Amino acid sequence: MTSELLDRALVEEATKKSGLIWVQGAPSSAAGLQVARALWHVWHEGAACVVGDGPGEQPLPGLVDGGDAVVTVRSKDKGGRIVVWPATVTELAPGSPEWEGAVAELKGKRLNARDGEGMPERWRRECRILRLEPRGTTVPLPEGSLAAPPPPTPATTRRPVPAALPRLLLRKRR
Repeated sequence: MTSELLDRALVEEATKKSGLIWVQGAPSSAAGLQVARALWHVWHEGAACVVGDGPGEQPLPGLVDGGDAVVTVRSKDKGGRIVVWPATVTELAPGSPEWEGAVAELKGKRLNARDGEGMPERWRRECRILRLEPRGTTVPLPEGSLAAPPPPTPATTRRPVPAALPRLLLRKRR
């Protein structure tokens, strides 16, 4: 009983203080193993709440109502893993008291919102608000690096330097 209380306190305190959590949804038969994604969140009434799956919001792949997830919490200052905990995913119904409470907290933490005060209404129409509630005890921290190679993309930052650039940079001002 004491270890459960200590685990619960560690999960709550670490998750409250972390700006991001890494969430891995349960594997589906079609998609296979889900990749952990960094999500911004708020801690509200004993669970991490996230908003996403709408235009301009973070994607929430593999997170389904009633499903399971694994949450990894990192240190805010050093970025290392602190605790890993299993969660039950619950989608909050728009307009319910739980949804309203979670949105009030999320709205205060949302950075760079394009619509400011209209954000809750947009979330009601276009997004999902999920509650990730801790269950059971913490999971042992994984060994080694969990870094994954970046997905393939046509984007590039490597291009040849224009031929005139050195002359332009080194030319003396008159």
